[in-house]
Amino acid sequence: MRLLKTSHFGPTVIVTLVSVLLARSVLSDAKSFWIGLAVITGQLCVGWTNDLVDLESDRAEGRKNKPLAQGAISPEFVTRSTFVALTLTILLSLLGPFGIRGGLLHLLGVGCGVSYNFYFKRTLLSPLPYIVAFACLPSAIVLANKQAVPIWLIMAGSLFGFAAHFANVVKDLDADRENKINGLPQILGTKISLFISGISLIEVAVILGIVTGREYVIPTSLVGFVGLFVLPKRYAFLLVMALAVFDVGVLVTLAGDFSFAHS
Repeated sequence: MRLLKTSHFGPTVIVTLVSVLLARSVLSDAKSFWIGLAVITGQLCVGWTNDLVDLESDRAEGRKNKPLAQGAISPEFVTRSTFVALTLTILLSLLGPFGIRGGLLHLLGVGCGVSYNFYFKRTLLSPLPYIVAFACLPSAIVLANKQAVPIWLIMAGSLFGFAAHFANVVKDLDADRENKINGLPQILGTKISLFISGISLIEVAVILGIVTGREYVIPTSLVGFVGLFVLPKRYAFLLVMALAVFDVGVLVTLAGDFSFAHS
């Protein structure tokens, strides 16, 4: 359990759930299962490297929700687990239902998550890994179904990544500044970051509303926009991911008469 908690298990499960839901709309249950395994092992790599990189700062802050910082689990064990998960991610991505092209795209997304932990989170380009990674994952699933990836899906994924980045950072924004982590959200501040996240969600909703014909996704995103400012900051990222599950759910319900080949 300590190892799973170190992986940021909540977001890991949500990202995996979104991936499996999307995969089941175009692929068989068996293929969706293997894609889910590839995604969750990749997300474990991202989560574990995050806490390994932040170990010293988390210790300095006395983060009680971080088993690694509290000494409840050793860095060596987490490091070994990360390499095991990375090996499985590579094998499942390249040899599984993703296929070579989809698998390489999925691995690019995982690489973006790891590179964010090691470098980008401290730079003005901090949104870039999120933008790329969130576009890579749904695109890889579409490629697994041997379909062309539509531009609207890439745009929606990128905007979701943009929203997720700003929403994810605000809860720790002050502590990040103290630790000299000056990514774009830390520089812009909480209010602007939440506004950017909310606007990005609305743009995603507009895209999906036009493509699917389900206009109710737009008012739902407006509720999410308000929620970003009303709810405590620690819930901002979960709210964004909940909207991701909702939007993917819209696509899944249309699986019978909707194709990602739409452009």
